[in-house]
Amino acid sequence: MNEKVLHTANMEQTANIFGNFDSNAALIEQAFGVSITNRESKKTTGDAIVVRAEEKEAAESAAKVLEYLIEMASRGNEISEQTVDYIIGTVKGGEKLESFGDDCICVTTKGKPIKARTVGQKKYIDLIKKNTIVFGIGPAGTGKTFLAVAAASTAFRNKEVSRIILTRPAVEAGEKLGFLPGDLQMKIDPYLRPLYDALFEMFGAETYQRHLERGSIEIAPLAYMRGRTLDDAFIILDEAQNTTPEQMKMFLTRLGNGSRAIITGDITQVDLPFGKKSGLVEAVKILHGIDDIAVHEFTERDVVRHRLVQKIVMAYDKYERENRTPREKSRTKYKIIKRDPK
Repeated sequence: MNEKVLHTANMEQTANIFGNFDSNAALIEQAFGVSITNRESKKTTGDAIVVRAEEKEAAESAAKVLEYLIEMASRGNEISEQTVDYIIGTVKGGEKLESFGDDCICVTTKGKPIKARTVGQKKYIDLIKKNTIVFGIGPAGTGKTFLAVAAASTAFRNKEVSRIILTRPAVEAGEKLGFLPGDLQMKIDPYLRPLYDALFEMFGAETYQRHLERGSIEIAPLAYMRGRTLDDAFIILDEAQNTTPEQMKMFLTRLGNGSRAIITGDITQVDLPFGKKSGLVEAVKILHGIDDIAVHEFTERDVVRHRLVQKIVMAYDKYERENRTPREKSRTKYKIIKRDPK
């Protein structure tokens, strides 16, 4: 029997690592075929976490996961089942365990700190801090839009910009919103709801409404950006895979002095009529290598919704790879050019 012993600083750390009803420990046990127990530590005021396994490699892998969780807990991070799943997958995949969750991007109105929950999210946040234009590409649930809104909120509160502008193409309505009942806000509300939800969490309903009335927060369909110059603003284009090349060029050339932009999208979920190119895919090809423009690609490993969402994304990706026609593959084919970090 192979045994590994790790030590926590206090009982609170141990409870955080083991999770509610030992759910985190159970995930590690199931993943590596080990048993995990805790006992009073003779070295610290905390506990000794004991890992036992028949195979040495299993014990070492489980211990590696626990070592990282202890490090995270010591930095004050709350450890969820999703976090444990992510670290298990990283260790099993033989990937390097990089630090994440250190920096707080912003704090919600309920006092919840917004931090990176995967290495991919941390790299995305770092690119946002260092570049004027950032493309965030990846599957649903990776936090690309939520983190963009969090970054915009922080820039706005720090007076780095004077307004936040959120936009997305209303493809489902064919951008022809005039036939829908109500004023502009009522027409576009259903298409911009995800952006509203993120803003409510950052500002609270009352503060959000006040900024909206003052014009310091603006939410509008992409069609309403034409002909404008957007100075001193933090601009987010969501669902950018549904832009045409012409719309994408129009949006990118709206950028004014003192402004920053984040463009997010999932190139596997293009809703444009068949035969129309995605402006997001084309923009990534055209703009690679330009200084101060960065592209970050999320993977299914960065999904931070329910644990099943990651498995659903992976299953669909596999199915689409196996069944997509050559014509469909060419529609979303692009290459991200890796550049040295600044």
